Amino acid sequence: MPVSVFDLFSIGVGPSSSHTVGPMRAAAEFAARVATLPVVSVRVDLYGSLASTGQGHGTLGAVAAGLTGELPETVDPDAMAQSLEDLERTGTLRLSGGQVVPFRLGEIVQHPLTMLPRHPNALRLRAFDDTGSQLAVETYYSVGGGFITRDGDDAPADVAEAAIPVDDTVPYPFSSGAELLAACAATGLPLSGIAMANETATRTEDEVRRGLLEIHAVMESCVDRSVRRSGTLPGGLEVRRRAANWFEQLTRDDPGHDPLFAMEWTNLTAMAVNEENASGGRVVTAPTNGAAGIIPAVLFYALTYVPTITADRRDDAVVRFLLTAGAVGSIYKERASISGAEVGCQGEVGSAASMAAAGLAELLGGTPEQVENAAEIAMEHNLGLTCDPIGGLVQIPCIERNAIAANKAVNAARMALRGDGVHHVSLDQVVETMRQTGADMSTKYKETAMGGLAVNVPLC
Repeated sequence: MPVSVFDLFSIGVGPSSSHTVGPMRAAAEFAARVATLPVVSVRVDLYGSLASTGQGHGTLGAVAAGLTGELPETVDPDAMAQSLEDLERTGTLRLSGGQVVPFRLGEIVQHPLTMLPRHPNALRLRAFDDTGSQLAVETYYSVGGGFITRDGDDAPADVAEAAIPVDDTVPYPFSSGAELLAACAATGLPLSGIAMANETATRTEDEVRRGLLEIHAVMESCVDRSVRRSGTLPGGLEVRRRAANWFEQLTRDDPGHDPLFAMEWTNLTAMAVNEENASGGRVVTAPTNGAAGIIPAVLFYALTYVPTITADRRDDAVVRFLLTAGAVGSIYKERASISGAEVGCQGEVGSAASMAAAGLAELLGGTPEQVENAAEIAMEHNLGLTCDPIGGLVQIPCIERNAIAANKAVNAARMALRGDGVHHVSLDQVVETMRQTGADMSTKYKETAMGGLAVNVPLC
């Protein structure tokens, strides 16, 4: 069953959908479960990738915020930072149910070498009464893109379903590229038309359009904030923010958006989003935070450089782009993974590039077959991409990697439009190849900070 576009594109905070957004949702869901119980203390254990790179990804603070009832869709990043300062000063935390418990981030127990069988990103939360007896325990898994599951429940936990979930009444269920193309052939609809028909099974078309335009507005706001901020990114690497300086230079050198500068503006947009993500700002998971810059950058390219997208067609183009990208993204989510801890960065940046290439190909007038080809090309040339951020921070190589992948997506779409849609490798074959590659990839290259750049680049 296709995943809703509103689940793939959800509003949250940086720096990581799997390590920040997911754990915050899990902790909030747990706090809601114990709200009526006589809780006097809680314990949090992190396992696998959440433990090995959680410090750099903001996992500890995200869990604390979630326990107070904060959700990534609505939390104020600045207020959250202040609350964490207050927590460290007072050593107490007020659960969303009102119970005040002793708590410090340093008391979160981390097990980086312990992988629970269901997923590399796992956390266990326990609540105790005044006798020390355990009142409740839940084990959650942050499976990528902000989605969470828990032991005993194969579906995403309730709090992860911020949008109305797509149910069994969708007119065109699909879980593969072949099924999606078959639906297009049977109806004469483009990919965006199939996606829109499925979304309107649970909301009106006007609600879908308004929701997607709001998501795009958050993307644009993210870029706007980022190009006005200078200094260095948090975390200790002292990575300089470059977006503001680049924006100033490009605005001076290319005030009219000459197509010769298209690659540079695309680079800037992707990097601006990911600098904001790295600083814990508000972003749109697309489909993850680590890959959040690619779809906004390629959509910027489309709205700026595709001549058929006039001012009166802009909103329609945004909606079609995001619906098409979402249709492709749901295939990756259903058939493989969008979690860097599970399949490496090919599942994050690769999936985002594939989604973006599909969206652009449709706006360029591509047939469903050409759109599917664009998605395939973009992923094919991201296969094997490792997730090895230095210091466990979503900064190096993540920020530049988004810019490079955004331009790969543009190139993939344009290559596909030069063909007739007939190609040797299908989208389904490349998705399966990505899944198998991720399964074979050494754990040290899957968001554990135990291999690749994470160990070969000194931190000082």
